[in-house]
Amino acid sequence: MEIRAKSGAGQAGSAPRLQGKVSAPDADAHGEIVIASYNVHKCVGLDRRFDPQRTMQVISEIDADVIALQEADQRFGDRAGLLDLAALERETGLVPVPLAGRRKSHGWRGNVVLFRKGTVTSAKQLVLPGAEPRGAVVVDLEMEAGPLRVIAAHFGLLRHSRKRQAGMLLTAAELHSEKPTVLVGDLNEWRLGRRSSLRLLEPAFGPAHALVPSFPSRFPVLALDRVMARPHSLLTELQAHDTALARIASDHLPIRAVLRLNAKRNGIAEAA
Repeated sequence: MEIRAKSGAGQAGSAPRLQGKVSAPDADAHGEIVIASYNVHKCVGLDRRFDPQRTMQVISEIDADVIALQEADQRFGDRAGLLDLAALERETGLVPVPLAGRRKSHGWRGNVVLFRKGTVTSAKQLVLPGAEPRGAVVVDLEMEAGPLRVIAAHFGLLRHSRKRQAGMLLTAAELHSEKPTVLVGDLNEWRLGRRSSLRLLEPAFGPAHALVPSFPSRFPVLALDRVMARPHSLLTELQAHDTALARIASDHLPIRAVLRLNAKRNGIAEAA
């Protein structure tokens, strides 16, 4: 199978930035879902306007089955959520994974996981190590296409913090489990190879080459936002959601991936 990594979402003249080969899953007994990640920058766009409605329009454009948001709550004070979740559900069918915590927050330390046409079987919040207040959410979902574990995170700006955070998520992933798992979020790392703070995540999550630039949104050159899968063959397509609205609504472009869930083939052996 060919992972198609694209720079835009149907933009005229856009071309794939990267292509990589992985093993093809069986054609039968599988289902596809769309998963996305979006750092909404507290709903403040490049024009410095606070506009939650515009942010929700971008989320609607993406048309994901599961989407992880970062910076969706206020950072200080009561950390109130910034979106109208009831309006978003009416428009898209997406609902937030319920989490323990502050009454007014949408999620955990700004991380929100929204989904539709599925059931949450478990959810837990992680405090990530480092100098900044960062967190992650680990969610087990039963989707129409099959079971899926989603790890949604927002890593820190400091390289040594990101290395510790990656190590913690490896533990949270429960690598002994055969459940298909996807790690998604703003991981604040653009490097590959030995210098990457995400190197600890390989080979459990990948493929390492599956990335597209998402920052800054007006002219993206850095792949700060990631979708990484276990097993690697879950991931079949990856692209930045590059539209006129997305370019101004936040300093990050959303990224959008297609996952192929296959109960017969999604085992640990494929992740090795």
